Amino acid sequence: MSPPGAEAAPGAVSVPGPGSASPRPLFGGCWSCRLLSGAGLLMAAIWIYQGPRSTMKKGVPPSMGAIAQMIFAAGEGRGGGR
Repeated sequence: MSPPGAEAAPGAVSVPGPGSASPRPLFGGCWSCRLLSGAGLLMAAIWIYQGPRSTMKKGVPPSMGAIAQMIFAAGEGRGGGR
């Protein structure tokens, strides 16, 4: 570390201090990445939801597991629709 008041050598590169640059969003705010991952989450939610839904269409009453799976699918779909 250099003493206080010492000058930098000519041609030296100055390094900015911590916190001087604004933080960059994760993945740089890539809209195509957000759309692709959101569509993937929505499709996963539909696929998860279709399992218990198809058995309910056959007239089978839903079990607690099927209800939990449908609730999870609704939450998954909410994550993709943001």
